[in-house]
Amino acid sequence: MGEVVLRLEGITKNFGALKANENVSLNLEKGEVLALLGENGAGKTTLMNILFGQYTADSGRVEVFGKTLPPGMARAALDAGVGMVHQHFTLAHNLSVLENVILGTSSLWSWKLQYKQARQQLLELANRYHLKINPDAKVSALSVGERQRVEILKALFRQAKILILDEPTAVLTPQETESLFKTLTEATEQGLSIIFISHKLHEVMKIAQKVAILRHGKLIATKETRETSPNELAALMVGNPIRPPAVTERDSGPVVMELLNVSTESQHHSKGLKNVSMRLCSGEIVGLAGVSGNGQTSIADLVAGLITPSQGKLHLDGKPIDQWSPRQSVLSGIARIPEDRHHAGTIADFSLTENSIIERYRDQPFARHGWVNWQAAEGFTQELIRQYDVRCPGPDTRIRLLSGGNMQKLILGRVLQNDPRVILAHQPSRGLDIGAVHYVHKKLLEARQKGATILLISEDLDEILQLSDIIHVASAGRVSPPFQRGKVTPTELGGWMSGAAFAKQETLHAP
Repeated sequence: MGEVVLRLEGITKNFGALKANENVSLNLEKGEVLALLGENGAGKTTLMNILFGQYTADSGRVEVFGKTLPPGMARAALDAGVGMVHQHFTLAHNLSVLENVILGTSSLWSWKLQYKQARQQLLELANRYHLKINPDAKVSALSVGERQRVEILKALFRQAKILILDEPTAVLTPQETESLFKTLTEATEQGLSIIFISHKLHEVMKIAQKVAILRHGKLIATKETRETSPNELAALMVGNPIRPPAVTERDSGPVVMELLNVSTESQHHSKGLKNVSMRLCSGEIVGLAGVSGNGQTSIADLVAGLITPSQGKLHLDGKPIDQWSPRQSVLSGIARIPEDRHHAGTIADFSLTENSIIERYRDQPFARHGWVNWQAAEGFTQELIRQYDVRCPGPDTRIRLLSGGNMQKLILGRVLQNDPRVILAHQPSRGLDIGAVHYVHKKLLEARQKGATILLISEDLDEILQLSDIIHVASAGRVSPPFQRGKVTPTELGGWMSGAAFAKQETLHAP
């Protein structure tokens, strides 16, 4: 047993009748990586919020380096040496790396006096932990991997001795993940302790020494990684053995949709497309991999009718599309699982019934003489709830009250229930636990088997490799040539994701 640096004892937290945490006790030792696993809604976030003083536990206590933290005081954990890197980075893009790191550490009036000292301290930390960064670079000009380094350095600059990482590899290339793991290993050798929250079990097995599994708010088990397996951890998370759905070989059908030399204008969070060509065939899953912001959103919006090409053509069934809109996309049999289920996939204060028909309320059987047929709509929603195991009080429930997994199940049912010709699956399993991920994958494969065309856009390379018949990679608005399933390695795809393979290709074809 090593030195215990963090101790959670008997943590219990209720939200009305819901037990978010029930008598949870955990220890973290110096220089240890502890992975925290659990289904969506298992209580991981609540536990971390209690640790940071954002929630107050109904009972139990948090102890850091032998001292009990006062409950409900967010600053106390930070002052005690606990830092957190969130899945969605919290950086000011218009400021430099150094300005982001020192922001909030002292009075604004003392910045000039401490600027030189802070810069030297940042460079020493970057060198010590092999987190190469330019202190003067604007955050807006950094890659995703570099921004994550800034987040980690920001925590270390505040003298964090315990670091909590929430889904740290979700937006990284394979090479960036390897680099991060090397850094974390070196950091723990120097005494840093880490809580690693992830849904990627193979990464947990690689980086963590110990795993704690939560289920329905309770600590189910604590395992040494050397004494367990991904299959055992998955079974502990969901309560029964689970296996990923099998992907059977299938011949592709005719081309349903095609992008021919398409270019688009840049959008707020995504680069515009540059002369992109892609084919989507029936009975085929085409995977589009890439780090966020490299043009995937532009392709998704193009297919969904939200934008039109500035150059090039979009073809449907071999014919060029002249008039294209979201309504035309829906009428053409294109169904969308949007990237952001909260902001683009649902309306929070609408009921499940209202959200179930939101894209089809003007169509039969939900429209009758210009009015919504609420009886038909509610019957349709009840069938979705039953078929897709949406756990909720009933069809009148406000959708914001559902967990992310159940919200995604309703969207999935809304999309698949009408046997669409084309399914735009944009980050369909983002933020879902392994049981929900397998469920989503199973449903997409069933649609493929029925002959649907599926465009799978995902930052999860494992998901792309597992499901896709054809794989493309997006980088800086460009799209790679197609790769057949099993004909390309994660490392090779990582080269395309980083842009290096595009540069090599352009050099080879240069006059």
